[in-house]
Order: sequence, then C-alpha cells, then structure tokens
Amino acid sequence: MGKLYFKYGAMGSSKTASALMCRFNYMQKGMDVLLMKPSIDTRFKENEVVSRIGLSAPCYAFSKDENLVEVFNDKSKNEKIDVVIVDECQFCTKAQIEQLRQLTEKVPVLCYGLMTNFKGELFEGSKRLVEIADSLAEIKSICECGRKATMNGKFVNGYIVTEGKEVDIGADEKYKGLCYPCFLKEQEKAQKFYSSQKNKN
Repeated sequence: MGKLYFKYGAMGSSKTASALMCRFNYMQKGMDVLLMKPSIDTRFKENEVVSRIGLSAPCYAFSKDENLVEVFNDKSKNEKIDVVIVDECQFCTKAQIEQLRQLTEKVPVLCYGLMTNFKGELFEGSKRLVEIADSLAEIKSICECGRKATMNGKFVNGYIVTEGKEVDIGADEKYKGLCYPCFLKEQEKAQKFYSSQKNKN
C-alpha cells in the first residue's frame, strides 16, 4: 500500500521542478509514472507540466468533474503505473483528493502545489490534503528580504491585492512569494496608494 504525500511551497519555490525531478528519479529506477495536473492550469501547454527553469514533461490534464480513480483504472489497462504525481494539486476538488487517497491502496501518490491562495486562505484541494495526507513536506523558498516565503502575494499594476476570485492563473508577472511581514507591508503600501488616489478624485 502506498502513501499520499503533499509537498507544498509558496510561489517561486520550484514545486513543479521538484515534481519533474521526482518523476525522473522514478523513471531512472525503471518505474512508470502517471503525471497529471488540473486542466485549469493553462499557463503553458495543455497536456504538459512545465517548470519555469526549463524542465517539462507530457502529462494528463484532468477537469474538475473527472474521477481520478477512473482515470487511473483506464490508464492502467494499457500501461503499468507504479506511482502517480500530481502538479498544481491545490486546484483539485475535495472529492478528487479523496480519490487520490483511494489510489494509495495501489500506488504512492505525490501531490505538489500551493497551500494557500493570495488571500492567505487554504485552497479546497490543499485543505483536504492537510487533513488526510500521510506526509506533509514544505518546499522552502525565500522572500526578497531574505526571510522564508510563506505567503503568495498577487500584484496588479505593481500593488498587492487581497480581494477577487480565488483562481486567477499566472506566474511571475502576477504572483510573488513573500514572508508574512513583507506581505503586510505590501498591503499597507497598496492601501496608502489607493487612499491617495481617492483623495485626488
């Protein structure tokens, strides 16, 4: 019986690169990997996991309505699967995380993704992983100030925002990993700017 792993980190912590290196390590040992990601991740190619450092690999992109146990069973009819790796797992539904939990009766399942959104709140998929995963491991990265990045700042026109829809796909042009003190400082900076704009009007 396998285990369910959740490897999480802030934006810019090389989560996808870690997932792809993990895939390579399994394949190097002669094992077959089912690499998957939610289809909502449209930053690069639809059926490919791509890291910003240049690593990439083909994958199966699933919708929020798909049953991942059924996907696994269908794929395993024609090919041997020794491990499942899921990138951007925060976009999975609660039900899909529970389906990945079921798959550990057959193979290990490794999930890579964000813990929280730009509001500092848990994603649906991440919340369920925290509740039922066998192992939680942080992939660490640093803030611009040098402290550990724990928050995911979303920026619009150079200023941080903490309101709006939860899912807004983007990369370095929109998101930045921050420590909590810098996260608060950026909010203060944005509040001062927007207050000054209101006063001008």
